[in-house]
Amino acid sequence: MDNPTSSRKSFREPVMEIATVQDAPSIKLIIDAAYSKYIKRLSMLPAAMKMQNDQLVETQTVYVLRVGDDVVGSVILSREGDSIMVNNLVVAPSAQGHGYGRLLMKYAENMAREQGLAALTLFANVKMHENIAWYTKIGFTETGRKTEDGFNRVYFRKELV
Repeated sequence: MDNPTSSRKSFREPVMEIATVQDAPSIKLIIDAAYSKYIKRLSMLPAAMKMQNDQLVETQTVYVLRVGDDVVGSVILSREGDSIMVNNLVVAPSAQGHGYGRLLMKYAENMAREQGLAALTLFANVKMHENIAWYTKIGFTETGRKTEDGFNRVYFRKELV
């Protein structure tokens, strides 16, 4: 009898891990690929493209999402007051549309709940309309706007029930 799964593409479960210095080049490639479309719109490099990822991995809690041996996304998570701050959630353009962004966000939500925190918070550049629309779609509400480091930012919060 034939194996019914033999003709199917093998499925590899996505895995979240704390990033290491060895992941920094992969994270940088993903960030550059995902954010390069915003350079013209912002008339400058997006803040994420200016980050020194090898230093971030050593000084902050950066997570990577792996599928097999490939890093397909990353996010920086930190506790701020009664929330987990989601910073620089990014998915490789070639991996977008497979739910990996939602998976990264769900990981942040679970972390906040495990720590007994009330919410997730984040910010986006006001000109990154696609990101703002997605955050609103998944339950974030705008809490304010301000200019920081030359970037016009929109701040969001998602209450966890």
